[in-house]
Formats: sequence, C-alpha cells, structure tokens
Amino acid sequence: MSGRAGRLVRGCGYHVAVLDAPGHGDRPRTEHDEREVAALFAARAAGEPEGPIVVRYNDHLARLAVPEYHALLDALQQLPEIGADGPVGFWGINMGTAIGVPFVAAEPRITAAVFGQHWPHVLAGYAEQITVPIEFDLQWDDEHISREEGLALFDAFASAEKSLHVNSGKHKELPRFEADSAVRFFARHLGGAANASA
Repeated sequence: MSGRAGRLVRGCGYHVAVLDAPGHGDRPRTEHDEREVAALFAARAAGEPEGPIVVRYNDHLARLAVPEYHALLDALQQLPEIGADGPVGFWGINMGTAIGVPFVAAEPRITAAVFGQHWPHVLAGYAEQITVPIEFDLQWDDEHISREEGLALFDAFASAEKSLHVNSGKHKELPRFEADSAVRFFARHLGGAANASA
C-alpha cells in the first residue's frame, strides 16, 4: 500500500493517506480476528474454499473500518494544505475492495475509485449504489475468486464509466503495471501529471 501511495504522490502530486484495516498492520488483533484467521488457515490446510470465511471476516472488518475512513477523510479535509474542495479518490484491492465498496457507496466526496479481486457476496448491493468512474482489476486464473464471481461484482457497479482490467495469473499475481494504470486513471478523473512510472 505504501508503494501505491508513493506512486500517487510522485506521479500526480496528490496528498495520500494509507490506513490499515482493524486487526492488520500494527493494529492489535481481537479474539474475533484470531478466530477468523485460524478458520482461514484451517480451511486452507484442508483444501477447502477460503471465500466464505474471507467474505464473512471482511464484512465484519468493513463495518468497523468504514466509520474510521469517514473520520479520516473529515480530518484530512480540515488540513489547510488539503481543504474540502478538491476531488477525492479511493484505491483498494482485495480487502481494500471489501472495505472500499461500502465506504464509497456511502461517501459522496469520492469522485473515482479503483477496486478489484473480491467476491460479489455482500458487496454487490453496495456496488449498485456507486456511480463514480471505476477501474476494476480481475485475475483470470484466480484460485480463490472465480471468473464468474469477479465479473458479477464488476457488473454490479452502476457507474456509467467503468473499466475492467483482466490479466492472466493467480490471485497474488496482479501485474505491477496495473498500478501504473491506476495512477493514469486517477490523473484523468482527479487531475494531476500522471507520471505513472515515478
């Protein structure tokens, strides 16, 4: 996430904030977090689908994180170097999509977003409320999220302008050049230099 933030700062001159999800990064895990992580690892070890656990856990995390994201945006827009008048973008893949889709659906200040690599369960209803421009990443050979599930989430967005970026490869093999594409996407919709390779 820090690398993506750096691309937006260097490539477009944006102010960028990166916020860890509850129970992630340096944030302490709760007993609920530990149970869900243990369930995920147990399913993985048994060769069972991870999706139902990830969807359930990410939905829980989104309920905690979305109010934090609103409060963070409030605080940022009070800074004189940012202010409340400029456009705001959101970039979140995987868990960032699980948190970002409900956040963007409820946040009228967001003017463009990059999402991808998540199941439609829970999120499709929120996606139907989103009309801002969207860029969406999908791995065609994802071992966790089927093509049909990824396409269903993309299709659910109500945005008049939405782009689907499909690449061959597994879940963790999203090409680095998609980050450059996201920088150009934000430069188009938020303004900026779009020096994607910076």
